[in-house]
Amino acid sequence: MSSQSTPVATTGDQEWSPSFNPWLIAISVMLATFMEVLDTSVANVALPHIAGNLSASTSQATWVLTSYLVSNAVVLPATGWLSSFFGRKRLLLVCIGVFTFSSFLCGAATSLEMLIFARILQGIGGGVLQPIAQAVMLESFPPARRGVAMAVYGMGIIVAPIIGPTLGGWITDNYSWRWTFYINLPVGIIAVLMSRTFLEDPPYIKNAPRVSIDYIGFGLLTLWISALQIILDKGQEEDWFASSWIVSLTVFCVASFIAFIIHELRTPEPIVNLRVLLNRNFAVGTVLIGVLGLVLYGTTSLIPLYLQNLMGYSAVESGMAVSPRGLGAMLAMMIVARVIGKLDGRKLVLFGFTLLGIASYWLSYINLGISQRNLLLPVIISGIAMGFIFVPLSTIATGTLRQDQIGNATGIYSLMRNIGGGIGISIVTTLLARGSQTHQAVLVSHLTPYDATYQNYLTAVQQTFARVGNPATALQQAYGVIGGVLAKQATLLSFVDAFRWLAILCLICGPLAFLLKRVTKRGPIAAH
Repeated sequence: MSSQSTPVATTGDQEWSPSFNPWLIAISVMLATFMEVLDTSVANVALPHIAGNLSASTSQATWVLTSYLVSNAVVLPATGWLSSFFGRKRLLLVCIGVFTFSSFLCGAATSLEMLIFARILQGIGGGVLQPIAQAVMLESFPPARRGVAMAVYGMGIIVAPIIGPTLGGWITDNYSWRWTFYINLPVGIIAVLMSRTFLEDPPYIKNAPRVSIDYIGFGLLTLWISALQIILDKGQEEDWFASSWIVSLTVFCVASFIAFIIHELRTPEPIVNLRVLLNRNFAVGTVLIGVLGLVLYGTTSLIPLYLQNLMGYSAVESGMAVSPRGLGAMLAMMIVARVIGKLDGRKLVLFGFTLLGIASYWLSYINLGISQRNLLLPVIISGIAMGFIFVPLSTIATGTLRQDQIGNATGIYSLMRNIGGGIGISIVTTLLARGSQTHQAVLVSHLTPYDATYQNYLTAVQQTFARVGNPATALQQAYGVIGGVLAKQATLLSFVDAFRWLAILCLICGPLAFLLKRVTKRGPIAAH
C-alpha cells in the first residue's frame, strides 16, 4: 500500500479563479443539481398512481423510470466534450431550461407515451447537471477549499435520493403525482437566472479549439448504456439469463461496450476521453464511488421494501424511516469539510467504509417485532459513513488531475456512481426474490408431523379457529395462517442476507482506499 503523496495538479503556473464569490457559484449550480438528483427517486413512489391515472399497467409505468435513467446515463460521460463544444455556461443554461420545460410536460402528460417522451427529454437535460456542478465547484474553489466544495456538492448528491421517496409520497398522497414534476418549475427558473449571472467559462474552455463530433463514439455509448440500463431494470422481472432476450441484450451490451472502448482509445477526438483513467487516483476513485452508489441505492431500496412489505408501513412512513440518513450525511460532511485538509483523506475513506459496513450489518438484525425507532441509529450512522466517504474520495480522485481534465473526469465519475446505484438496486431485488425462495424451501422442511413445535402451533391455531368459526374448516385456515407466517419469515431472512452481503462488500472495499496516492496542496492558495 502506497503512502506516496502527490501534489494537486494544475493547468499551468497559476490556478484560474472565477470573478464571483465561489459560494454564489455553488448555490447556482447546486440548485439545478439537487433538483435533478431528486427527480431520479421522487417519482418512484408515485408509479402506481401514474399507472392508474394514465390507464397503464404497473409494469408499463416502470418505463417512466427506465427512460429517464437511460437518457440521463447516455449524456453523463459526454459532458466534458459537450462543454468544450458548446461552452459550459451555454450548455448548462440550455440543459436547465430543457429539464425545467420537460418537467412541465411530464406534469401535463395525458398519456403514458407522452410522459415517457417527456422523461427522455428530462433525462437529456438533467444528465449534464451533476458532472458540470462538480467540475464547476472543483475549479471555482482553490485546492485548500475543495473539501468544503465537495461537502456542499455531496449534500445534494447523497441527501436528494434519500428524501426523494418521502417527498414524492407526501406530494402524491396530499396533492397529485403531477406535482412531483411541477415543483421543478420555480427551482429551474431561479437556477437559470443565478447561473446566467454568476457562472463563467474558464479560459481553457473559452479558448479550446472546436472539435469535430464523434458520431461513432456517441452512437456506441448510447447503445451499451441503453442496453445496460434495460438489463438492470428488467433482469429480475424476466428471470435474468433464463430469458433469451436478456441473454441477447447482454451479448449486445458487451460487444458495443468493447467496440466503444476500442474506438474511443483510437480516435484523436473522443467524445469520452478514457485516457483519464490512466490516472491512478481517478481510476481507483471511480471504482469506489461505484461501490458507494451500489450501497446507497441498495439500502435505500431495502429499508422501505422491508417496512412496506413486512411491517405494513405506508410509502410516506417508510420514506421517513430512511430520511435520518440524510441528516447523518449532512452532519458528517460539515465535519469532514473542516478536517480534510488536516487528516489523510484515505483514512477518512477507510473509516467511512468500515462504519458503513458496521451500520449495514447492524440493519441485518431486523425482525418482525421492531419499531421504526430501532432503525434510527443504524440509519443515521450509515449516513454519517457516506459523508466520510464521499467528500475525501471525490477530492482525492480528482486531486491529481489538471483543471482542463476535470470536466471530462466528473462525467465518468458521475456515471459510475449512477451505474453502481442501478447495479445495487438490481442486486438487492434479486437477493430478495431468490433468497426468499431458498429460505422458504428450508423452512418448509420443518413443517412435518414429526416436528413437535410445528404440531403444537398448528393445534393451537386450529383450536382458535374452531372456537370462533366453523370447526370443519379450522384445519385449512390454520394451514393458511402458518403458510403466511412461513412466507414472511423466509422474506425476512432474505432481507437479513442482503444487508449482510452489503456489509461484507463495504468492509472489503475500505482498505482499497490506500491504493490512492495521498494528495497534498502545491503552491500559494488564493484567499476566498
